[in-house]
Amino acid sequence: MEIIDPRQLLVRVANILEQFNIPYLVTGGMAVLVWGRPRFTADIDIIIKLKINNIDSLASALMGISEFGYVDKDTMQEALSNNGEFNFIDGESGVKVDFWVVNQKTSGTDEFSRGIAKEVLDHKVYFISPEDLILSKLRWNKISPSSRHLEDIESVLKISEVDNKYLKNWAKKLGVTDNLNSLLREIRKVSRK
Repeated sequence: MEIIDPRQLLVRVANILEQFNIPYLVTGGMAVLVWGRPRFTADIDIIIKLKINNIDSLASALMGISEFGYVDKDTMQEALSNNGEFNFIDGESGVKVDFWVVNQKTSGTDEFSRGIAKEVLDHKVYFISPEDLILSKLRWNKISPSSRHLEDIESVLKISEVDNKYLKNWAKKLGVTDNLNSLLREIRKVSRK
């Protein structure tokens, strides 16, 4: 298995999504690398708005990335029906891309209208905003508490400039205000020392 910079795979996948006009945003650990402090991430997380007529062409294009790549069309259709997840595994690098299928009704925030383009290996790639990344991590932490989510949120809050009004407004709507306020208090306490 060739050792490859996962950013190369990210750029290839982003180009495919743009080719088929599939709205996407990079989230998860890769977004934390952009908005917070660097940390190891074993996969690439991308939220997408997928349509039924994109499944065959997207699956074929992903399989064209590497000879031994893997993606399952049935899982893609199921993810579309349930606003769930499907994966692509790059056979050359072993890196997994998790695609999270969302629609505006289920995503909860205005994340797609707030995506931010960043340069990755001389290519434009769209990332979730730091505020929407924080909100996503807060939602995931509510479902499945993890110190990793909280550490990621804390690093983004410390390093990136965020729109506090937007963040607090959506935290209230999503029922995660207590967790957000607790993290903000902890950051203030540490910064005063």
